[in-house]
Amino acid sequence: MAIFSVYVVNKAGGLIYQYDNYVPRAEAEKTFSFPLDLVLKVHDEKVVVSFGQRDGIRVGHAVLSINGVDVNGRQTAEGKDIVEYLKEPSNYPVSIRFGRARLSSNEKLMLASMFHSCELFDQNLKSSLEIAEKAGTFGPGS
Repeated sequence: MAIFSVYVVNKAGGLIYQYDNYVPRAEAEKTFSFPLDLVLKVHDEKVVVSFGQRDGIRVGHAVLSINGVDVNGRQTAEGKDIVEYLKEPSNYPVSIRFGRARLSSNEKLMLASMFHSCELFDQNLKSSLEIAEKAGTFGPGS
């Protein structure tokens, strides 16, 4: 069994430490001609594939680089909007690398708070079950 991430959360729900053993598993690079046969949309400040799967490119994969240059969220390295850049026929042929995007710092905090909420729910459920066991059985004939 592999460990992909480690999150240390304090009792108040704050993220103390986080480590990702990030190994990009599914990356695909392909050269496209105009028009692009994939539908891209902006989701959480990333440009992701919303329709059209082919050659290892899946729905949900994010644009990681264009023509060998890494992208910054929804913009190219030159600061141009990726969606607008790909609408322009003069930019083709274009080589795009797709893959799973890394979690942002905010997404890591939200994930850690979700772990904290699950732990609180588990503790409350255990204490409720202990109280119910001490009280005795409930139901017909009791």
